[in-house]
Amino acid sequence: MKSVQIGDLTVGGGKGLFVMAGPCVIEDYDRTLAIGREAKAICDRLGVPYVFKASFDKANRSSFNSFRGPGIDEGLQILASIKKELNVPVVSDIHSIEQIEPAAEVLDVLQIPAFLCRQTDLVYGAAKTGKCVNVKKGQFMAPKDMENVLNKMKESGNENLMLTERGFSFGYNNLVVDMRSFPIMRNFGYPIVFDATHSVQLPGGAGTSSSGNREFVPNLARAAVASGVDGLFFEVHDNPEEALSDGPNMLYLNQFESLLTELVAIDKIVKP
Repeated sequence: MKSVQIGDLTVGGGKGLFVMAGPCVIEDYDRTLAIGREAKAICDRLGVPYVFKASFDKANRSSFNSFRGPGIDEGLQILASIKKELNVPVVSDIHSIEQIEPAAEVLDVLQIPAFLCRQTDLVYGAAKTGKCVNVKKGQFMAPKDMENVLNKMKESGNENLMLTERGFSFGYNNLVVDMRSFPIMRNFGYPIVFDATHSVQLPGGAGTSSSGNREFVPNLARAAVASGVDGLFFEVHDNPEEALSDGPNMLYLNQFESLLTELVAIDKIVKP
């Protein structure tokens, strides 16, 4: 099992869990920073390597009128400031080839959204930067088929790669997590992450926005860690009810530490 470099962190390689966590989207600087500061403090207390996440643009919202974030210019400025303030690596989504170069100047992890995981020029271009690239498995993709995505990126010479499971489309407005996907994708030799909060999303389930079942986040996260994942991805918020994106599937920040404590304990059992 390969390890990958994320800023100053070395993760994967059969070691303990690492965490990528933060709000779904940058809402404003102060709130985004506060969420990141608390998430980092929790991870520090538990000895878990932490990467801050927040999207500068949610380009695949259900409605044209939905809040998308501050955009790439302001968003990258905010992420750069948070990176410096908290002294942590940062990850955010990129959606087009044009975003790769400016994003790579700030981000430690270039993340490819699930809907775009088959876009050859995007995944190859991201990998060509030499930065760590995290590709979310498409909701329409079999786990085995993600090896093709890895192979596209490996053509760039970059081995600093990760894959993330975030659920598979299961009927209308529903997702299911197939626990077989973790050992299947982990056999490719690269770190595997579980996106615990998007996996309980109900895409388009609220008509002009997505809904979700956050009450199932702990169950799925515990099962994923027991299956041997290398990292966890959480969207957390101090008050998901008033979040501007993905509120119904985001985890309450005040519940994050107790859940992560359980997950670290499970990980120590399965990775002695």
